[in-house]
Amino acid sequence: MLKKFMLPALLLLLFSCSPDEEINNDRDNDTIVNASDNCPDTTNRDQLDTDSDGEGDLCDTDNDNDGIADTEDNCPLIANPGQEDENNDGTGDACAPSNKVPCENGMADGYPCNDYDLLLNMPLSAFFADAGNDSWGWTDPTTNKEYAIMGLNNGTAFIDITDTNNPVYLGKLPTASVNSIWRDIKVYENHAFIVSEATNHGMQVFDLTKLRNITTTPAVFTADKNFTEFGSAHNIVINEDSGYAYIVGASNFGGGPIFVNIQDPINPVIEGGFAAGGYSHDAQVITYTGPDTDYAGKEILIGSNEDEVVLADVTNKTNPIIISKISYSNVGYAHQGWFTEDLKYFILGDELDERDFGNNTRTIVFDFTDLDNPAYHFDYLGTTAAIDHNGYVKDNIYYQANYTAGVRMIDVSNVVNKEFTEVGFFDTYPNNNSTAFDGVWNVYPYFPSGNIIISDINNGFFVIRKK
Repeated sequence: MLKKFMLPALLLLLFSCSPDEEINNDRDNDTIVNASDNCPDTTNRDQLDTDSDGEGDLCDTDNDNDGIADTEDNCPLIANPGQEDENNDGTGDACAPSNKVPCENGMADGYPCNDYDLLLNMPLSAFFADAGNDSWGWTDPTTNKEYAIMGLNNGTAFIDITDTNNPVYLGKLPTASVNSIWRDIKVYENHAFIVSEATNHGMQVFDLTKLRNITTTPAVFTADKNFTEFGSAHNIVINEDSGYAYIVGASNFGGGPIFVNIQDPINPVIEGGFAAGGYSHDAQVITYTGPDTDYAGKEILIGSNEDEVVLADVTNKTNPIIISKISYSNVGYAHQGWFTEDLKYFILGDELDERDFGNNTRTIVFDFTDLDNPAYHFDYLGTTAAIDHNGYVKDNIYYQANYTAGVRMIDVSNVVNKEFTEVGFFDTYPNNNSTAFDGVWNVYPYFPSGNIIISDINNGFFVIRKK
């Protein structure tokens, strides 16, 4: 017979487990013994451990081990201690669905690159088109949304690229007459102005604020104005400060600029033209604030006129005046140019010199400090034999649409010492860098977000961004 004082000890012996028995137990009954279970008190047969810290996801309060509790983390499974959320949708940038392909080891999704990531590519088939051409952009001043405008052989496409992970092809404005591979677009006061080499095309004016409320996509748009006081035209230039459009490469005025008052966008009025400078392929027109005080506040046109560059004062639309002209050696075709931001230098692209003279991509730089006496400054030669097309300057970077060599980013900050330096590129035409009219037609680098749009003749629409 056991004594009463021995009973508690016996019960303790019967219901106690040895250390080995505890290790081999399974407290959460998930068929994984405690010693092997990364959540021994929470059933988790899959044993997921995203951050590999030895603590299973189901019982880990910080699954990505970034110092933010899962209950507060906008990306609980991907480390993002800064909690960045660019579009403020509650999902952190680090784990949001993304079209972005980083430029790594010189490539992004099969496209050669340097220091610029691919954010979006939409092929021509997305727009039911066979060829791309010009492009421009519009930032809605009310919503701050960003819209790309891309010229096509059969019309003009409008794309909401505010969120490049969820782009929306909103629709197309069909060509005003027949199809053409040449189309050009600029924007003024929330309206797009579109010209084309298509026969009898004239100028289409489209109210961009209509893009705010599109519910069924892609829509087929109608122009708010078909301005037909000229027929076909190669290009359109707009001085947003003055509210004038300059139509170039039309039959009027011998192909020289036609002056169109667009201050009331859907009621354009021709106020004159400029034949004295000859046919103008493209131009830049500015309200002058540069170093030549003789022309302060004047409206100055710089025409890229086939075999020369023409500087003109077009302030008085009934009496435009040639200021000066300048040419250069080995002229192929003076195609298009753009001022540096200080308005001291003008950067010109010649479209045919690579083909005609065998040089690498050549950019001609002029000193326009004195508009009455422009001077040749120097030539910059690129790294390939590709043909240069349109180029624009922003923040001392010259963004050059370089046909088969893509877009080249060239630092022009040391122009005074005759030095340009290529600092990046994105090649949307990876087939080759030959001297041919394939690849990039245009680049638009002026969105506040830093997104850059590219229109490629063959491969469609691209959005890229500096790393």
